[in-house]
Amino acid sequence: MPIVTKAAPRTDGCRIGVDTTCDFNPEIAATLDVDIIGFPYILDGVPHDDDLWQSMTPQGFYDLMREGHKTSTSATSVGRYLEYFESCAEEGTPTVFLAFTSALSSAYNNACTAADQVRAEHPGFELYVVDNCLPSAAGELLALEAVHQRDAGLTAQELVTWAEEAKSYVHGYFTLDSLHFLAAGGRIPPAAAQLSSKLDIKAMLSFDLTGSLTLTGVARGRKKALKNLLKSFRDNYDVSSGLPVSIISADSEKDASWLEAAVRKEPGCEGLNIIRGAVGPTIGAHVGPGMVAILFWGRNRAEKISVSDRIARRVRGEA
Repeated sequence: MPIVTKAAPRTDGCRIGVDTTCDFNPEIAATLDVDIIGFPYILDGVPHDDDLWQSMTPQGFYDLMREGHKTSTSATSVGRYLEYFESCAEEGTPTVFLAFTSALSSAYNNACTAADQVRAEHPGFELYVVDNCLPSAAGELLALEAVHQRDAGLTAQELVTWAEEAKSYVHGYFTLDSLHFLAAGGRIPPAAAQLSSKLDIKAMLSFDLTGSLTLTGVARGRKKALKNLLKSFRDNYDVSSGLPVSIISADSEKDASWLEAAVRKEPGCEGLNIIRGAVGPTIGAHVGPGMVAILFWGRNRAEKISVSDRIARRVRGEA
């Protein structure tokens, strides 16, 4: 089982599991006291497991993509989750697994299938699988705060309730240097990528409440795209929270550094805890080199819902 980092056995509280699609900063991951499971990816037809850049550097991986080497991904299998959940059940500590968004992968469903089997074989064992609905380092921010809440005394069941509500407060805004790799993976039409390249149009992306990627706009040129990321941060970050911000890139450190410096010039953000990291090979296989993202805690994204959703809430008696 490709566990990149493993939590220490616990006699109280609960055990937390996540996977490497959270694009953790490796130094933070090494001290996080959670189980981090390596997500699979494929390079030139050869299967690999994301190990948080232990066996390859970000520059090395993205240089291979620039040279035309083929990358793709596959979801973590039911069997791998079974092995992990069985080890948790044998230890007996209540376990919460924060799974990669089901909007982008079947991994969550695979984890649920495995969890059902383990619970059937170990009646009474507390095992919860949560769809984090958060791609990339947005999942890292949720995991970091989940650890804090666990260590502050939340039980496993309470942590599940906390995570289900907390995830709508995590924001993420991305820009890509090229749409070529999304087109190569069949996510957008090739003609759209070609037109974007000719006009130097940079896509601005975010994610919705399900974790699906959404196009929030376009920018003409890289500098305008980076300024749009800054504006998204300015408009949505909760300065009073004091919670960390993540800035990650797919081998575009110069642009990520520009964004960090710009964020620190915002009122109240001079001493902000900014986590720098690299987009891992699982996400990177689809977005390609040049992606820059800023992720942070802010207003509740669920408050901006459609009229149709508001009506549905009233029908259910929720509002």
